[in-house]
Amino acid sequence: MHRTKLAGYRAEHFLYEADDGVATITMNRPERKNPLTFESYAELRDLFRAFAYADDVKAVVLTGAGGNFCSGGDVHEIIGPLTQLDMPGLLAFTRMTGDLVKAMLACPQPVVAAVDGVCAGAGAILAMASDLRLASTRARTAFLFAKVGLAGCDMGACSILPRLIGQGRAAELLYTGRAMSAEEGERWGFYNRLCAPDDLPGEARKLARSLADGPTFAHAMTKKTLQQEWSMGLAEALEAEAQAQAICMATNDFRRAYHAFAAKTAPRFEGD
Repeated sequence: MHRTKLAGYRAEHFLYEADDGVATITMNRPERKNPLTFESYAELRDLFRAFAYADDVKAVVLTGAGGNFCSGGDVHEIIGPLTQLDMPGLLAFTRMTGDLVKAMLACPQPVVAAVDGVCAGAGAILAMASDLRLASTRARTAFLFAKVGLAGCDMGACSILPRLIGQGRAAELLYTGRAMSAEEGERWGFYNRLCAPDDLPGEARKLARSLADGPTFAHAMTKKTLQQEWSMGLAEALEAEAQAQAICMATNDFRRAYHAFAAKTAPRFEGD
């Protein structure tokens, strides 16, 4: 497979930086609470697709600037224009936003969402589609599609959200559009951990760093299997995991871990 590097990548519609295998994407329109536009949706989709072939990115942090995560689709730059589109145009847009979620799920790197402040609409979807979610104690997360006359079935919400927090809780959030507090989000399992606002960026980077330092091939296998087993019965899942684990047992990282254990040292994983 052709591999590439993203070390020189320059984003146009958000901030992007990479440090020793950890890429950080920062949605950067703080004066509007970091809304998405047609262009930023597309660029995020293309970047997550590129991660699938990037051997210099081991983990990803997704966050927002200025004390907020993302307020969803920009009212003036997306929602207004959508009211003027015909059905083919609307379907092209909704498929494109779904393609962003597909790209996030398909990239082999663990994605850590660091959520502060407002996390609404499509912003809540981006957090949902991440692999792990840390939030500040002031985060408020709302799947507010019903508030603007739309169904809650947006960008995979009706598939993914119930798996995270349960059917009844997901139904409540999707029907009402109300905000889920940070404490509710942690208690319900949407957020893995809460942090003080000032500690959130460092904690997210620390978590991503630990993942990047781990067995990245095996992490990619875990991510793929977590998703594939949604539609499997137990027998199929057990066989899929037997095959996945046998593949991981053939890696150099597995042998490195054994020799490090025998020598009572910490293993140094290299992803092969």
